[in-house]
Amino acid sequence: MSTADIGLGGLAASLVLVAVALVVSWVQGLGLERSIVWSCARAAGQLLAVGVALGLVLDPDTPVAVAWVWVVAMVVFAADTVRRRASDVPGILPVALAATAAVTAVSLGVIFGLGIFPAEPQAIIPLAGMMIGNAMTATVVAARRVVGELRDKRAEVEARLALGQPWPEASRPYVREALRTAMIPQIESTKSVGLVFLPGAMTGLILAGVDPWDAVLVQLAVMYLILGSVATSVTVVALGLTRRLFTPDHRLVRLDRPA
Repeated sequence: MSTADIGLGGLAASLVLVAVALVVSWVQGLGLERSIVWSCARAAGQLLAVGVALGLVLDPDTPVAVAWVWVVAMVVFAADTVRRRASDVPGILPVALAATAAVTAVSLGVIFGLGIFPAEPQAIIPLAGMMIGNAMTATVVAARRVVGELRDKRAEVEARLALGQPWPEASRPYVREALRTAMIPQIESTKSVGLVFLPGAMTGLILAGVDPWDAVLVQLAVMYLILGSVATSVTVVALGLTRRLFTPDHRLVRLDRPA
């Protein structure tokens, strides 16, 4: 049996550790049993549906344009996910959409424009998913930290404005801190890859029987691209969102604390 072909029996066996999580939640009184079951069921439903759809998209007779339509749908869904996860951030949807679109254009432009990977559906969809997914998480952190920094340091920001500083200069130290907070997790993940954990792409390739050296090269390229994607997304969302938080006459808008 191939290591990439676990079958339904192997899938069922993997639920043993889910049972462990359920027991821990029940014994410790965490109240997470329903959430654990729902998350597993939802993941199964989503992945099975995606598996069926991918089978159609990756068919050799399917035009490459269909894969790009899939990417556009991922961009829109990711922006809406950011909106829901950062619902306390005013005007986040258009900024998140711009950040996600920028990440997609820059990362896929580099990937396929420089010939790192072939522009085929088998590469377009999974690579776009990795770039957008990681950027989406960082975008949520950056958006919430920008608002949090400007809200918590409002007195300092307004003092800077009162001294005649324009909004970009008055907000720069706090936006910089938000950017650092959003980028550090991906930087740390990149530093520890291989020593602390084997990332998903490399693990999947090795399980599929690919030579470890080739798997390493692919994973390195992916990690570098993800780091650049995260940097792009947090920069776009931080600068775009900060602009929306100041009025044309350089006043900081009201920022309420989340309920």
